[in-house]
Order: sequence, then C-alpha cells, then structure tokens
Amino acid sequence: MVSDVVSNISINKYAIKWNKVFQEHIIQCVGLHIKDNNMSQSRLQQDEDRRSCWVCFATEEDDRAAAWVRPCRCRGTTKWVHQTCLQRWVDEKQKGNSTVKVACPQCNTEYLILFPKLGPVVYVMDIIDKVIFKMCPFVAGGIFIGTVYWTMVTYGAVTVMQVLGHKEGLNVMEQADPLFLLIGLPTIPLMLVLGKMVRWEDYVLRVWRKHSAKLPLINYLFPDEHSRLSRVPADTVTLTDPISATRVLCGALIMPTIATIVGKLMFGLVQSNFQRTLLGGFAFIAIKGVMKIYYKQQQYLRQANRVICDYEDPQSPTPPGNDTPTQQ
Repeated sequence: MVSDVVSNISINKYAIKWNKVFQEHIIQCVGLHIKDNNMSQSRLQQDEDRRSCWVCFATEEDDRAAAWVRPCRCRGTTKWVHQTCLQRWVDEKQKGNSTVKVACPQCNTEYLILFPKLGPVVYVMDIIDKVIFKMCPFVAGGIFIGTVYWTMVTYGAVTVMQVLGHKEGLNVMEQADPLFLLIGLPTIPLMLVLGKMVRWEDYVLRVWRKHSAKLPLINYLFPDEHSRLSRVPADTVTLTDPISATRVLCGALIMPTIATIVGKLMFGLVQSNFQRTLLGGFAFIAIKGVMKIYYKQQQYLRQANRVICDYEDPQSPTPPGNDTPTQQ
C-alpha cells in the first residue's frame, strides 16, 4: 500500500515536470510566430511605404525632389505616382476638355481634381461657354428641321404651280389661307414619298401567280405561261428588291415633272392642266407597273427553269453529245 502511494507521487511529479516543459515549448513557439508576424507586417509596411511610380516606374531613390500623390484606393507600390506623370496622363485622357472625368485604370476610383479659383470675368466666360456647348446641338437640330420644312414648303408651291399651271397655281395659293398653305404645302412631298413606298405591283404579281392558271382568258392569252415551269421556286425568293431610300426619294420628287410631261404627250387635247397632269401621272404609273410586273415575272420564270449542272473536271475530256445549259 505504501509502495503504491510512493509510485503515484513519483508519477505525478514526472507529469508536472513534463507539463511545465510542454508549456514552455508552446510559449516559445507562439513567441516565434508572433515575432515572424511582426517581421512580415513590418516588411509589408516597408513595401507599402516604398514609393514607385506606376507611370514611369521610377522609385523614390531615383528622384527625391519629385512630388508624389496617392490619388485612389490602390494599395501597395501602385498607390503612389508622380504628380507630373499623373498630370500628363490626365491630359492625354481629357484631350483638352477639363470637364471629362478621369478614373484610376486599376480600381476605377475617380480622381479628385482641384482647379484654382477663377476670376469673375473668366468665371462668366466659362459659364457662357458651357451654355453654348449645351445649346449648340439643339440649335443645329432646329436649323436642320427648319431648313427641311421650308424646302418642303417651296417644293409644294412649285408642284402646285407645275400641276395647275403657273398663273392658276399662283391664284389658288394667293386666295388660300396662309395657315393652310404652311400646313398643306409640306404634305405634298411627304405624300409623294409615302405613295412611292407602296409596292402595288407585288400584290398584283402575287395574285397573278396564284390565280392565273384558273382564269381561261389568261390561259388563252399566255398558253405557255405555266407549261414552261419545271418547278415552283421557294417562298424565300423575294418578289422585289429592298427599298432604297435615295431611289424612293428621287422617284417621288420627280414624279410631278414626269406626270406633266406624259400628260402633255398623251393627253394634249385635255384643256385643264390639272386633269392632264393627273391623267399623265396615272398613265405613267400604270405603264411602269406593267413593265415591272413583266420583268419580275420573267425573272421568276428564269428562276423556275434553272438547272444545276454536273461538276466536270477540267482535265477530263467532255463526252460527245453531252450538252449542258448555259451557266448563270
């Protein structure tokens, strides 16, 4: 019993001794770790304090008299830049316009640029310059719209005199209300352009292709119209060309002149200038439409009867009697 007690006491002394040794070792390790952290933090602080310009890559040791600035949220060596280098970089970005905002290319922080105070005269001139800069687009747009409007008014007046005759046209415009003229004359070229955009020939051509085989008169007048079709082209083939703005504009504005000329050539016996021009316009539209329908229908037949030829090796001789259609 006494021996057991003695052994327990010795074991406890031994455990206490090793606990003290282990605690001292842990304290040493923690101290070394804290020391390393302090050293790494001090190195980082030294690296951050070390100034290096991100524009010219010069350090503080290269030019100790240069002025430095920290204009953004960047950290580390990229947060410092020479004042002169940054000024030159800002000049390249603004390109002479001091109102342009410039930001850091790394963190996108907008630079706080402080200008010296302006004198009263320069301040007023600066405000006037800004107002003119903001008003110029609106003034230019108003001048452009006004120019187009009065051009349309002039064209409408010339068209009225051309269609009705010079004297009769002047009398009609003199007797009309000025407000009516200011509103009605610009609508003449506008209605001509809108009318030119209506492709009535396409609708007639579509009806022709769909119902011409069912009409006996069409079969009698054009007996070979449908017998020549070897296939029906796909619906993806467009009936007409895309609308060209310049072509529509030119065709619409020259329409009154063409109507007047055709009216004088075909309906010279009609005494009224207005009726003669109107008949000439309808006749020109009808003749042009028929010719266009005929042209489009011939193109349709050409597409329907096309043949894709076999590939022939240029080095191999052509077999006799193997005639191929003309390639497009």
